[in-house]
Amino acid sequence: MTSARVDGRSAEQLRPVKLTTGYLKYAEGSVLIELGDTRVLCAASVDVRTPFWLREANQSRAVKQGWITGEYAMLPRATGTRTQREVSRGRPSGRTQEIQRIIGRSLRAVTDLTRLGERTVWIDCDVLQADGGTRTAAITGAFVALAMALDGLIEQGKITRPPLHGQVAATSVGIVAGERILDLCYEEDSRAEVDMNVVMTDGGRLIEVQGTAEGSPFGRPELDSLLDLAAAGVEGLFAEQKKVLEGSLTRLLAPAAPASR
Repeated sequence: MTSARVDGRSAEQLRPVKLTTGYLKYAEGSVLIELGDTRVLCAASVDVRTPFWLREANQSRAVKQGWITGEYAMLPRATGTRTQREVSRGRPSGRTQEIQRIIGRSLRAVTDLTRLGERTVWIDCDVLQADGGTRTAAITGAFVALAMALDGLIEQGKITRPPLHGQVAATSVGIVAGERILDLCYEEDSRAEVDMNVVMTDGGRLIEVQGTAEGSPFGRPELDSLLDLAAAGVEGLFAEQKKVLEGSLTRLLAPAAPASR
């Protein structure tokens, strides 16, 4: 028998999801993603420059490519007690750097960078309120902000071919009190025996799996079961992304290559 979760959800249920697009006036793409009590503001900015290392590499390429990179920060009172701004410490924490890398890596995995032209899309993800799952919410919202920015480039004629291969979203799964559950809030995450973040494409492909046993090791059957639970969860997130992006995805998604025989 399934025990009741702290917020009354079933084991297989996501927290309520809300995506508010156009949240910022000046950003080329922006969305506030609310996942239960977790709130992350994601903004996409288009820069006509590329990183120095890429400019050098492009000089020898027949087809130039652009870049997508992510930045992540948490407001001082996003949590129950104030945390010091990382800028005042002089550098981002290891956790912040890790999350920034996975945001950028997740978005690049579903983007044809050669169709961006020689430009960079910056994705800023700022946590306004944290109740678990901030990195997964950031990735899910970052895709929406990116898609909005890329759609704007298509409308302006700056991109002429669909740049996206698919959607990307992320969720958490875990084992709490012996039960496999989806989309952990902070209270559940803090006492999980197994905690896992899963980043997937809408084609069911995995970009990253971050799984940790906090106590006893877990076996392959538990891993497979958690991945299945995560896959079902991200399907709900893909549906929410499609609702707010409406016709944009039709313009942005490149036709699938024919299957090889």
